[in-house]
Amino acid sequence: MGHKKLIRFEEINVFENVFQHSTEMKGKWNEHFKNNQSTTLELACGKGEYSVGQGRLYNNRNFIGIDIKGNRIWRGAKTALDESLSNVAFLRAEIDKLPEYFEKDEVAEIWITFPDPQLRLSKARKRLTHPKFLRLYQQILQKGGLVHLKTDSPDLYNFTKTVINLYNLEVLVDYDNLYQQQNLAPELFIKTHYESLDIAQSNRIHYLQFKVDIDLPIEKDEELKRIINE
Repeated sequence: MGHKKLIRFEEINVFENVFQHSTEMKGKWNEHFKNNQSTTLELACGKGEYSVGQGRLYNNRNFIGIDIKGNRIWRGAKTALDESLSNVAFLRAEIDKLPEYFEKDEVAEIWITFPDPQLRLSKARKRLTHPKFLRLYQQILQKGGLVHLKTDSPDLYNFTKTVINLYNLEVLVDYDNLYQQQNLAPELFIKTHYESLDIAQSNRIHYLQFKVDIDLPIEKDEELKRIINE
């Protein structure tokens, strides 16, 4: 491990806005924020650009960036501390263990911004919009809670639309080419490090906003597998 990484790992150990595998925070996040404002999660947050960016925009809401990489979290946490963004925190944890860190109804919205699209079909279950993960989100989201996907991967975008259609989820917003739209919410202009890399080279950004507050029959997972393998 590089010297810089070691220093950053030492620093996040004492950052007051970073929690590492902290299951004791379950149901108590508003005690940390010292308010009863709604809480939004940024999954696989990387350097936390969306958590920090939304924290700047909306001081009446709380934001938690989640990633397993402490070295990445350091950047967002440091910025939030430097800017005194008391409504922004970070959790170092595995996404597939979310219910260990949050109570039912503790989360209002979930943002998935430029995640690894896991393009190989054999890794489809690792996609953060696979029903496997959506069922986890259901365990912590409030009724009517929102899931946002922002990606430059047409494969992940179309996969997510397939999931939405198969499980009859409610779509609120579907932009095939985000930045061609008019009157966008300010948070949609926040750009992450991975967006700037333009890894997919698709020349467009896709955005979906949808709900997951209905049953997701597990028997449909096999049908999903068949559809994406056709």
